Amino acid sequence: MAEGQVVSVEIRGQRYPIRSALDAQYVASLATYVDEKMRAAGDSTPSTDVLRLAVLAALNIADELFRCQEAQQARRGALVERTEALERLVDAALAS
Repeated sequence: MAEGQVVSVEIRGQRYPIRSALDAQYVASLATYVDEKMRAAGDSTPSTDVLRLAVLAALNIADELFRCQEAQQARRGALVERTEALERLVDAALAS
């Protein structure tokens, strides 16, 4: 990671200094999101094991990422199909 500023964030009551070239507010938003996911994991699986909660939160975040990627690929596929259909219509119109 490129040199950057240090942003202090809090996740599950623990402070972490994060060095990042990203915008400080964005880093804080990421930390808030991770904290919320860890809290949700703690609500569904009561545990004081922070590592366990972190793994559950990471799995939930990975699931969200994979679902977004699948949806994006589906949209991309639909766009390709529409583009090909339009090309056929244009070709047919030009051939007339």
